[in-house]
This record gives sequence, C-alpha cells and structure tokens, in this order.
Amino acid sequence: MRSRDGNRTFTLAIQLTLTLLFFSLALNASEYLISYRYVVKNAIMYNESLEISPAMKKCSGEPYNPIFLETNDKKNLKDILSANNEEFVEYIHSLGLNVSYRDLTTNYQNISTTILTLKTTCFKVDFNDNFVKISPLK
Repeated sequence: MRSRDGNRTFTLAIQLTLTLLFFSLALNASEYLISYRYVVKNAIMYNESLEISPAMKKCSGEPYNPIFLETNDKKNLKDILSANNEEFVEYIHSLGLNVSYRDLTTNYQNISTTILTLKTTCFKVDFNDNFVKISPLK
C-alpha cells in the first residue's frame, strides 16, 4: 500500500509498528521493577521487603534465566509472588545479591548486621492461563 505522496517506507514502518504493538498486547507481556532487601541483625531476621512496581517506561535489555510460577487464576503479580514467596526468593538469591556486613564489639558485646539487597531490576513478566514467566532483563 502506498501513501498519497509515494512514501512506501513510512507506510510500512507504521504497519510494522502497529503489528508489533498488537502482538505485544496479545502476548500480555509487561515489565515490572522489583527490588528486594533482607536484613539480619544479631543472627535474627530483622526485616524483609519485596517491592514491586509496574515500569512506567520501556526497559531495555534481553530477558534471561526465566522462572515459571503457577498463577492459580490470579492476574496480580504481587498476589502471585506472595503465593510462591519461597520459590521466588530462592530465585532472586540465584540472580545475585549485594551483601553488606557490619560487625561491632563493645564491652564484650557483639552486634552484627547483614543486609542482602537486590537493587531495583526490570523484569519482563508474561501472564498465561496457568502460569507466569518472569525474566530479568540484562
């Protein structure tokens, strides 16, 4: 199909963009920003937080090392991750975490703090009928 001014490449670019947009909507893929923090103080778990937020703009990178989780008819990522919490936390640990350790001894009393952190990372999330595929972007 040619446009009125004969610019065929512009028309093809528009058609290609619309086709890609349609297929990305059909696959129901989206991107989320996920961060994780785990704090241990004096050998006792002090705090654990998992933050999930939809990405406001397109993340760059290629997905790698996916994990598949059952959805149990849920479409909210936070609900799915809370239902599969242990499996997802083990997956995050396998991706690699930053470790911060501090040890202080005063008057023969030891105080130690260990903080494991997954910095905010963009994940591609594909929802299907029975499972969700979660892949970090590299």
